[in-house]
Amino acid sequence: MKTVIVGGVAGGATAAARLRRLDEHAEILILERSAYVSYANCGLPYYISGVIEKEEELTIQTPESLKRRFQIEVRVRSEVTKIDRAKKTVTVKQDGKTYTESYDKLILSPGAKAVTPAFESDKLFTLRTVEDTANIKRYLDKTNPKTAIVIGGGFIGLEMAENLLTRGIKTILMQRGNHILPPFDFDMASQLNQHLRQNGLDLRFQQNVEQFEEKNNQLIVTANGVSIAADFVLFAAGVVPETHLAAQAGLQLGIKGAIVVNDRMQTSDPDIYAVGDAVQIHHFVTQAPAHIALAGPANKQGRIAADNIYGLDSRFQGAQGSSVIRLFDMTAAATGLNETAAKQANIEYDKVVTYSPDHATYYPGASNMTIKTLFEQKSGRIIGAQITGFSGVDKRIDVLATAIRAKMTAADLAELDLAYAPPYSSAKDPVNMAGFVIENIRSGLVRQHHPEQIKSLQKQDGTFLDVRTNAEFAAGHLPRAINIPLDSLRQNLNRIDKNKPVYVNCQSGLRSYIACRILSAHGFTCSNLSGGYRFYQVIEENQ
Repeated sequence: MKTVIVGGVAGGATAAARLRRLDEHAEILILERSAYVSYANCGLPYYISGVIEKEEELTIQTPESLKRRFQIEVRVRSEVTKIDRAKKTVTVKQDGKTYTESYDKLILSPGAKAVTPAFESDKLFTLRTVEDTANIKRYLDKTNPKTAIVIGGGFIGLEMAENLLTRGIKTILMQRGNHILPPFDFDMASQLNQHLRQNGLDLRFQQNVEQFEEKNNQLIVTANGVSIAADFVLFAAGVVPETHLAAQAGLQLGIKGAIVVNDRMQTSDPDIYAVGDAVQIHHFVTQAPAHIALAGPANKQGRIAADNIYGLDSRFQGAQGSSVIRLFDMTAAATGLNETAAKQANIEYDKVVTYSPDHATYYPGASNMTIKTLFEQKSGRIIGAQITGFSGVDKRIDVLATAIRAKMTAADLAELDLAYAPPYSSAKDPVNMAGFVIENIRSGLVRQHHPEQIKSLQKQDGTFLDVRTNAEFAAGHLPRAINIPLDSLRQNLNRIDKNKPVYVNCQSGLRSYIACRILSAHGFTCSNLSGGYRFYQVIEENQ
């Protein structure tokens, strides 16, 4: 059997290697449009700053290494321009010549292409391929720009902004929406803004880019009627599936023009498979159609396509968008649904925000993480999580991603038996703590309110009680709040009107939870501020 694979990188190269491991005698051909068949595209920004020093370190496999180890034929700089489904051939353009290649099975792994503006300049770049990276690196090394504008606050935009700053280039980042990193909610993304600005990034939101103009050897970007000049511009406003071949061949397309596949990665033509950033899959939590352009799912899809071509019954169960990013020394990670996605899916959900140290506080070097966990109200099933912090973030997001995949509930999180030693965690791990807090909410031990509800609650007749220390209260507090430190609360209950609801806060939510238990035992109706005053303050500063 002859399998032709259009495109390499994560999905295509993985499919080829898996197919060879399954079938020593299969004929396998990869046709790759670029000069690189398998490279670490997630590492591209770090080559530009010099963190990754050599371009060849980005190369995972070469045509020679794939031939030597796997007997896979790879033809680079070979662009497939047409699929003839009836004849089961593809038309290939290479070095100005055109020829046809037959197939028994075809795997499409064309990836996604960067969104580009309708303007061309040698100072305007996108970043998607090794060639893009090399062009940017050459330009920076040759011209030594002093200023840059990055348009787009997704993963690539932020990583490039960090690496440009690392090179000493003064950088502005323009984001069209009201927060960076679309997989995150506004409140959690707000945790990152101050850190980015402290590290020199000029971060601007609600920026609607209107035009580009080249003048005085600079590129001028006009957004919201304001023009800003820079020596260099990176356009990182997202990607779209590259599916023109599939469209020309009459294959079924779905959201964003992505190729529709079944759980075996078959397209509407059973002899054609598709994998990676070009395909429409389903979201693991909602089961709704989704387009998730990440390396992890692409690798799994390549393996599954190869399995099914060989005759195994492998199925793709969907993706949940697990992702992580380092921004200077801070880390942000997400998995599953955010609030926007949960609302779109009409899921009745709630959330808790916990503030936990990455390891035992008595062991030196502990730092706190902000963990936001979304759960289905009725069942307690975990449906999403977001974390920001400095250490231990990746470990906890992976545990929560596993919990979502296993359809665990908050009660299951509370019972997880996780490794503990003072340098690594606490006896009650932050993941356990999220489970405890959710179970307290679901069992009715405590009620909660969220930062976005404060303004409307303050229009009602209730008491806002701050149980932090006098010094903490003096440094900043909610409007209308009275201050009774937790340790003196029992002695001052007469200061609180029992006929009004009491809205309690501390710095992180722990002391106020204890206060709510005391108040409830004495007949008060009370509610705890999720995430505490610290979380509320960060959100308010970023409104």
